Amino acid sequence: MATIVEEPRKNASQQLAVPPPGQDLAEAAHTGSVAVARFRTANRTSNLAGQGQTIHVAAPSLAPLADQFLPTRMAALEIRRIIIEQSYRAHVGHIGSALSIADIIAALYGVVLRIDSCEDPNRDRFILSKGHAALALYAALHLRGWISWDELNCFCGDGSLLGVHPEFEQRGIDFTTGSLGQGLSMAVGAALAARWQLSSRRVFVLLSDAECNEGSVWEAVMLAKQQRLGNLIAVIDVNGQQALDYTNRVLDLDPLEDRWRAFGWDTHVVDGHNPDELASVMLELDTRPGPPHVVLAKTVSGKGVSFMQNQIQWHYLPLSREQRAQALWELEAIT
Repeated sequence: MATIVEEPRKNASQQLAVPPPGQDLAEAAHTGSVAVARFRTANRTSNLAGQGQTIHVAAPSLAPLADQFLPTRMAALEIRRIIIEQSYRAHVGHIGSALSIADIIAALYGVVLRIDSCEDPNRDRFILSKGHAALALYAALHLRGWISWDELNCFCGDGSLLGVHPEFEQRGIDFTTGSLGQGLSMAVGAALAARWQLSSRRVFVLLSDAECNEGSVWEAVMLAKQQRLGNLIAVIDVNGQQALDYTNRVLDLDPLEDRWRAFGWDTHVVDGHNPDELASVMLELDTRPGPPHVVLAKTVSGKGVSFMQNQIQWHYLPLSREQRAQALWELEAIT
């Protein structure tokens, strides 16, 4: 098992070392030519070591507060870096699914959600119905200061609350999810509870497009319309993929927007990798009693890492040492 140790933070002016000509990233990382990749956004450093070797990861210098968050695009990039780091360290998959929603999560936790404290009963509620992408959510909770760096480094470890799927016992998590197709039903219940308690809180639920194959989703869709749950906002991660194939080959639901609209929902189609557009649309929704809202976010599975994008195998595969090095290199180039 890899050992995690903390290194001193690098000065922001330091540059990422470039491997010598003819030497690939994995070889450079192994030999030390690329000893440390600097993460500009949080001044984090990460040694590009292989499995079973020591992985050096410095705690971020963000010192995040509940009312302070990175600009949404920077936050989305940092979420992606954390996904790569932690999935590699824990040797787990679901990487493509997590990368797909990084911008959505950044928009929600950076701008949209009204959550001053995880303990505030009137806080907005968020449900990650596609629970297998929980690593993106954990990254955002860390950037908000609700999960410590030490806790994050225990992702998928024995005794940790940070598993592949979220558990409500963890601070910042309102609902345990993982069994697909159930999150919207939970959200309907939470939205009804807010009404009965005369609370102005809103309920956001993030589903995958493949979840819309589940009959339970459409039962919840009908009930939400019947109850005029305008305080309910569903966001669909429309990346066109699911575990074993592309969604249009398994059960083609196009045109998806027309289906939701036919059930009486207020529909919006947005670029799922534009967090500013996502936030703008969600902030303008009328959450008084009336039609519930659905935001169909057009995304790319594995977004940000070229060899993962639109590739079915990255629903489950873990990263090799060479792939991790390449992924971090590509994300560094974005900045």
